[in-house]
Amino acid sequence: MEYILLAVIGVCSGVIGALVGLGGGAILIPATLFIGTTLGMIDDLTPQKVVGLSVIMMIATGLASTLSYMKAKMVDYKSGFIFFLGSAPGTIVGAYMNKGIDLPSFNLYFGILLIILAIILLVRDHMKPINWFVEHGKKQQFYHSKDDKEYIYGYPIWFAVLLTFLIGMVSGLFGIGGGSMLVPAMIILFAFPPHVAVATAMFMVFLSSIVNSISHIYLGHVPWLYTLPVVPGAYIGAKLGAAFNKRINSNTLVFTLRIILLLLGIHSVYEGLF
Repeated sequence: MEYILLAVIGVCSGVIGALVGLGGGAILIPATLFIGTTLGMIDDLTPQKVVGLSVIMMIATGLASTLSYMKAKMVDYKSGFIFFLGSAPGTIVGAYMNKGIDLPSFNLYFGILLIILAIILLVRDHMKPINWFVEHGKKQQFYHSKDDKEYIYGYPIWFAVLLTFLIGMVSGLFGIGGGSMLVPAMIILFAFPPHVAVATAMFMVFLSSIVNSISHIYLGHVPWLYTLPVVPGAYIGAKLGAAFNKRINSNTLVFTLRIILLLLGIHSVYEGLF
């Protein structure tokens, strides 16, 4: 039964991860902890194992969604590689930080992180881009959207590398895709077009999740049996999510997903405290 539930969780994580640029870990981790520890369906589930499972899944979600976005020509490859230069060493540092954390502490800190992310995502659409980073960025680009809007976006490379190092560290520690933090930063700080931000973030998530996975495999954190239902489910879900992202523009759906993220965060904090 737990394998069926993990497959369903994988599909949902892939869909939501690709649709909003989260990478899927923000859904997989609290859902897996719920069926594993609250319902008692998975024995010996530790923060290290659930993070190891998540980072393996992110390879599948990152690859599936990136391939879809490549076909739609939405990925900014140069920016993706620059962001990867910062995030890759950050994930290694985060993976080693994850070694000593216990389950109540993990739930508490992870829940706080989800609440912060949910608030950022809720207010993101009401915030205007901060032009300072664009004006002082050595890398500026132009993008024409399908509705004939022109975007000018850019960033100082040193700041982008430093920012993605911190994002990568959080990703390695908690097993979430860095896209959940990078997408708002790309839109608010660097004035990226939203669809390009999600596509480029998922490209970075794919690259950094490979490094992240190697770190957690080396540390013995990956429960390989549980990857069997999760990875195929996440791959299928990410393909669906990327397709939905290109076709729909539903503010209600995205708002609902952000509320779900907020509720998951509150539940994780409660689990960590009580």
